[in-house]
Amino acid sequence: MNFIDTERLDFELASLKQNYVQQKPFRFIVIDDFFKKDAAELIYQSYPSINQGNWRGITYMNQMNKFELSDFSQLPLWSKFFEELNSNGFIEWLEKLSGINEPLIADKSLFGAGLHQSVNDAFLNVHVDYNIHPHTQYHRRLNVLIYMNKEWKKEYGGYIEFWDFSGNKKSLIESFMPSFNRCLIFETNEISFHGHPKPLRLPQNESRKSISVYYYSKERPKEEIFDEHNTIFKNTEGIIGRIRVFKAGARAFIERIL
Repeated sequence: MNFIDTERLDFELASLKQNYVQQKPFRFIVIDDFFKKDAAELIYQSYPSINQGNWRGITYMNQMNKFELSDFSQLPLWSKFFEELNSNGFIEWLEKLSGINEPLIADKSLFGAGLHQSVNDAFLNVHVDYNIHPHTQYHRRLNVLIYMNKEWKKEYGGYIEFWDFSGNKKSLIESFMPSFNRCLIFETNEISFHGHPKPLRLPQNESRKSISVYYYSKERPKEEIFDEHNTIFKNTEGIIGRIRVFKAGARAFIERIL
């Protein structure tokens, strides 16, 4: 089964690329109805709950109530799904969209990627991602995020925010609802700040579901190369944000000593 609507992506490539490259200060694109209709429904129905599989959930100062799943050895449908997202055909399409000259490389280990799921009160502060893969030492170049949330309501929050901190700026560029079958593709560099810093306000048994895949290259332009670093966070929420970080840090400390 092919999950991605490749015919549509190929047909719309020129217009999508034009939209992508004109974004500033970093480039991104939003694509709704990314998967084929039947495939999207299958993915949604198969998306495991936090009680299924070996989900990893650790509290940090800048994130809370977020869970990750990247081992799909016992979930053949999901293994096939991520094989398609990491396939040569889709990577070639990403290269054409992004204009990245260096060959993109899939990360079959899905380090930090895979399925992400957040529950009530979850937040992830605005940040730029780590720039070097810790095992391969490849440069991180693109993020592909696909949201799988039906009938998402504005009051739930969880909007992904893109921020501009270039120069002396501190301004919100865009925010996007994590809607069903919505894909965001954006470059990862030293200025691609993003996150969902406002805590989720979810009803019981609801969660924010997403799929994450990251792409790398062996080289990158010299002007984009910086010393290796981990995730770099920014506070966009003022005093409330600092209080939230303090509380999350205290919770993380308690979790680690118990």
